[in-house]
Amino acid sequence: MKSQLLSAIILLIAFFGYSQTDKRLRNIEKEFEKILEATNAPGFAVAIVEGDKTIYAKGFGYRDLENKIPMDENTLLAIGSCSKAFTSAILGQLRNNEALTFNDSPIDYIPELRFYDNTLNGDINIRDLMSHQTGIPRHDGSWYLFPTFNRDSLIQRIKYQEPFTGIRQKWHYNNFMFLVQGVVSERITGKSWEENIKERFFRPLEMKRSNVSIKELESSENAALGYEYYKDSIIRKMDYYRIAAMAPAGSINSSVSEMANWLKVWINNGKFKDSTLLPENYINEAISSQSVISSGFPSEENPDMFLSNYGYGWMISSYRGHYRVEHGGNIDGFSASTAFYPTDSLGIVVLTNQNGSRVPSMVRNTVADRMLNEKHGDWVAWFNDLKDKQQKAIEAAKTASDSSEIKNTVPSHDLSAYTGFYENKGYGQFEITKESDSLFAHFKLIKFYLKHTYYDIFEPLEVKSTGVEEFDELPVKFNFSTNDAGDISSVKINIEPSLDHPIEFKREPKALDIDVSELKKYEGEYELTGIVIKVYIKGEGLYMFVPGQPEYNLLATGEDGFNIKGLEGFKTKFRMLENNAMKELVLIQPNGTFVAVRK
Repeated sequence: MKSQLLSAIILLIAFFGYSQTDKRLRNIEKEFEKILEATNAPGFAVAIVEGDKTIYAKGFGYRDLENKIPMDENTLLAIGSCSKAFTSAILGQLRNNEALTFNDSPIDYIPELRFYDNTLNGDINIRDLMSHQTGIPRHDGSWYLFPTFNRDSLIQRIKYQEPFTGIRQKWHYNNFMFLVQGVVSERITGKSWEENIKERFFRPLEMKRSNVSIKELESSENAALGYEYYKDSIIRKMDYYRIAAMAPAGSINSSVSEMANWLKVWINNGKFKDSTLLPENYINEAISSQSVISSGFPSEENPDMFLSNYGYGWMISSYRGHYRVEHGGNIDGFSASTAFYPTDSLGIVVLTNQNGSRVPSMVRNTVADRMLNEKHGDWVAWFNDLKDKQQKAIEAAKTASDSSEIKNTVPSHDLSAYTGFYENKGYGQFEITKESDSLFAHFKLIKFYLKHTYYDIFEPLEVKSTGVEEFDELPVKFNFSTNDAGDISSVKINIEPSLDHPIEFKREPKALDIDVSELKKYEGEYELTGIVIKVYIKGEGLYMFVPGQPEYNLLATGEDGFNIKGLEGFKTKFRMLENNAMKELVLIQPNGTFVAVRK
């Protein structure tokens, strides 16, 4: 026991001694501290791999800012979309075992999967999923605003998600397609994506503390809390986001010391120690250009950067003339970068507990400049310049938005007319309620106050314990529409910027809860030009039957009025003429209003 402890201490001393005496890394920690200060990040951790060895791993700042608990190389953080390379790698292993080919259709393995049209159903193959070439935009609002732990539910939504271009015509990032890859692996192996990740990678790579869910992260020791830098002035804690069924696109939590082992596999042709985890032919294919992201021309800010392509779960570029393979990750409160330079046998992983952070790229480039013996960039100055440009762009966009608003207008209806349930089959359902003199939109995890801007257009402001805040992702608007009967029938929300039109959610008014005893007064037969319409109670609800038509469920809306469930623009209203008895049934339809008299 004592000899084992002594060996561990000697290894630890050797490890830190090497990192401190490496001339390439001399005084680099001063640069790291400058980055931490400039970005106001709570903390970050970085590991450097050279060949098959981790030559540096250390944490900076805090994993828990409030309690001043330091970040270290073993702190667990969410790696977000750095998980994607793991998901595609499962398919690389399965292909090596001849369980599939990348030319196969994903529908071969998920028979219930359907895309938006038959062209997509017939032509999309697994390689398209892996290289973001389906022509389907992100539709991230579908899983982020409408989360579920049921993967089948998410798969069913894909059918209704409209493409914006043709297959293999344009690269476009899509988390849903990595969900599909995860489900393909589940169907072939008979094991969950989570089980596959643990068995195929975590265990052989000695990633003993890495996990695949927020539930596991919360129960782990030495786990970081997530933060955001709000309005460039306040560092505040963010709740963990449970990515749930979308896990194959980005739910892994790990440390830089364990992610370093993952990088060793890619730098060493699929091998880790004495084992081969990934086929070399898959490695070569995954880090080659499978699709073009953009032209990748050098810019004024980065004249030595070339290429902008995509492999399988990896982005391909060059950095100061060196071939770079990298992927970033972002999820509420965390940002990440996993990068390696295969021709230089160099790997760098950076994890931070700051939302939407530039820290990973700044630290990565700082390390790369030194390890590749290139010009040392001033990445703090770069960050400050970028921040100034972004602030000016935000102010210009705000000014343009304000100038486009039409002043002194009011909603077309009383606010209660906008309430109800709104649904899009490719996304999900949310509810709008009226509270006092305001409208609120209730999603599963988020509540928005709908601020009236002009006409029937409202701006969503997120409701938090500290007040209401603007929607960060993009300038979102709720634009309500009416049907031919004049009722609010839908709302259009611009939450998928790649489409030239917003996503439409159809409205279903919320039925009033009326006791069955109150519904009895509406029962009876009503005659309209010789046609007898029957109104009756079934179960707890009121129904109407017209000969030759299906049975209709009547949803109470108040004052003897009912909407016909499932028929937009169709309503009924009962008239009481004498002795507290209903004498007429008024049918209000887009093609006219008709009166049936009670028999």
